[in-house]
Amino acid sequence: MVTNDVFEKINSMYNSFSKGQKKIAKYILENYDKAAFMTAAALSETVGVSCSTVVRFAVELGFDGYPALSDSLQRLARTKLTSVQRMEVTSSRMGNSDILSTILNYDISNIKETLEEIDKTAFESAVSKIANAKKIYIIGVRSSSALAEFMYFYLNLIFDNVVLVGVASFGEMYEQLHRIDEDDVLIAISFPRYSSRTVKAVNYANDNGAQVVAITDNENSPISQLATHTLMAKSNIASFVDSLVAPLSVINALIAALGMIKKDDVYSTFEKLEKIWTDYDVYKQSENSHE
Repeated sequence: MVTNDVFEKINSMYNSFSKGQKKIAKYILENYDKAAFMTAAALSETVGVSCSTVVRFAVELGFDGYPALSDSLQRLARTKLTSVQRMEVTSSRMGNSDILSTILNYDISNIKETLEEIDKTAFESAVSKIANAKKIYIIGVRSSSALAEFMYFYLNLIFDNVVLVGVASFGEMYEQLHRIDEDDVLIAISFPRYSSRTVKAVNYANDNGAQVVAITDNENSPISQLATHTLMAKSNIASFVDSLVAPLSVINALIAALGMIKKDDVYSTFEKLEKIWTDYDVYKQSENSHE
């Protein structure tokens, strides 16, 4: 079920709901940001109905059960929540819990889900397209910019045709992308809340026939709709901070796979770089090494 259809379905079926189901429906429509992260038991207690009524409500809407409804609401929440709402969710979910363990366990869960669900055929195809591209463009905005810069740093050691697209202004972005064509690849990285600038870059690349590799969180992501290859990485939020651990792992895997394809070139590059790093004191030498 497309996430936005949940609200439409609730509204269209509202008059046919039982008294208890109407309570659930009203709460979800008014507090979807909180309901999305509640268990069936927590929602039933908050609304004042039985847990079985919550489960039946989800089935009535066409879901297999409450977890499927919760997942749909969470996808909507990750896209729509403002920073203030994220902070409220963080406060209600964390309480007095062990924040360190909670956050790390959420990140572990994101990596496990990504490993289980990622399309390995799409991954291999993306690796092939990137390896054979005339030019590789990378774009990531706001929190995703850290991922884009990380990827650019390493791909720039492997290839001599990599461009990190500047996004200080729309003009700068289009100036850097204006030569992109069917022989090129744009790697676009975007997670909720999705950047409109990244979406525009993907649209531009798509219009010019370029291959687009999207690294994003789900098939309904706006950049996934136009991508030729989509690599999905879970970024389920545990707090107001974006969880980008799973996306970083996918990017690590891409870099490693590309490095293996170009291993002879990479070996030669690193031999030269090691001499430069040593000669120009780029890295702190060990005490046993010459100063």
